[in-house]
Amino acid sequence: MKIMKAAEAVERYIRSGSTVTFSGFANGLIHPEEILIAIQEAAQKGHIKDLTVIYAAGQGDGKDRGLNHLAVDGLCRTVIGGHWGLAPELGRFAMENKFAAYNLPQGTLSQLFREIAAGRPGVVTHVGLGTFVDPRLEGGKLNQKAREAGDLVQLVQFNGEEKLFYPAMPIDVAVLRATYADTKGNCTFEKEGAYAEVIAQAQAAKNSGGKVIVQVERVVNHGCLDTRLVRLPGIYVDAVVVADEENHFQTFGSRYNPAYSGEVRLPVDAVEPLSMDIRKVIARRAAMELIPNAVTNLGIGMPEGVATVAAEEELEEMILTTEGGCIGGIPAGGKDFGAATNVDCILDQPAQFDFYDGGGLDIAFLGLAQMDQAGNINVSKFGPKIAGCGGFINITQNAKKVVYCGTFTAGGLKVDIADGKLMICQEGKVKKLIPEVEQITFSGSYAASQNQPVLYITERAVFELTAEGVELKEIAPGVDLQRDILEQMEFEPVIKDIKIMDTRIFREEPMALAI
Repeated sequence: MKIMKAAEAVERYIRSGSTVTFSGFANGLIHPEEILIAIQEAAQKGHIKDLTVIYAAGQGDGKDRGLNHLAVDGLCRTVIGGHWGLAPELGRFAMENKFAAYNLPQGTLSQLFREIAAGRPGVVTHVGLGTFVDPRLEGGKLNQKAREAGDLVQLVQFNGEEKLFYPAMPIDVAVLRATYADTKGNCTFEKEGAYAEVIAQAQAAKNSGGKVIVQVERVVNHGCLDTRLVRLPGIYVDAVVVADEENHFQTFGSRYNPAYSGEVRLPVDAVEPLSMDIRKVIARRAAMELIPNAVTNLGIGMPEGVATVAAEEELEEMILTTEGGCIGGIPAGGKDFGAATNVDCILDQPAQFDFYDGGGLDIAFLGLAQMDQAGNINVSKFGPKIAGCGGFINITQNAKKVVYCGTFTAGGLKVDIADGKLMICQEGKVKKLIPEVEQITFSGSYAASQNQPVLYITERAVFELTAEGVELKEIAPGVDLQRDILEQMEFEPVIKDIKIMDTRIFREEPMALAI
């Protein structure tokens, strides 16, 4: 193991044409930012080109950090990623067809590193069936170069059932991050808010005959580190880079918060209730679907309000988890998304997705960007904008129950909420309930075939996926069925027995909700 500067490590170990993987989760968690900067600088000088990049979770700040550093002409030949939304520059290159771009399920990619490490052929799973990842649809291909390069996912028959096969590939270089390293390369993660799939990536590279570069905060003498904290042994590590402090923040939003890494537990003040608006209405109706001691996943955005409503209603029987590996605690938002305060445990990401894929989630609350008459949901691609599926497919295909949360229309929607009623003051310009979604991130037909309960909750209506199609189950008090619902959607729902949504949802005072 050698200690070296980032530029030296890049020059020595990353060759043109290499297959490279990077650790990281969302907004800078366990992400080797300094080494990414060095790769960008080397590429701008023409020293590296034609990389194949494979990563699981999105890594970036939505602007120019993280995987955005890879947006250099000629640097990448192929990019295979689980989430793209936090790396808009890389996404722009994909849309400009500058390399072959693929979007595959985040959880499956994290598990694939373990298969590569173990010398197994790849991952065989049901995850992705019926979605845009299925080779019968798009095969996860995002642009023309990917379509020309061909399928990375194969449809196979296993014990008489359809499965998807994600083949393994050798890893030439793993670029990772830890907190401390000793002089023999043993690494600890004690200041990290997520562990991602660092161990699997390191093993995959070493067992492929490749190299492992690790960015750390500091190097200490061998024997100084608590053996119980060493998660990445020195036998996997070829080079250690001591990063500048500015490139080793715990997240892109926080330099360091010990509550995110579980080093301390902070007293949590009473959560400020949501103001009485559309978000609270949707979150309240969604919270009514909670069950006692439910193991829960909350998506980013609108679903985050469910936790706030639960706190206001003093519901303590909800166990929150994040796909990044956090169990318990309070998930962070904004540029700290992916971390959580006061967690009970932080797992490696592949282990968390094993639990998710096997049906460990009791309920998941996810966003509703586009929905169609088959009950399909799109959250991954909108015109030239690539968001990516992230862990959405793993979560939604496997949770025992899925609740989608979002506004009925978008773009200027204004409502008035008073006296237990909802009035539409200004309709949104964009209809979100359309005949056919642009990309299938969640397959309604697959969910129906698995008898999975699925709800779609908006501020004015609640729909349910049934054997006959998407059925309108509830409407808000105060709205007009024809004007405010049927005329604002572009398909006809199944209509049988429509109920009025609970009027407590639309009042200022707490609902006295019990689950």
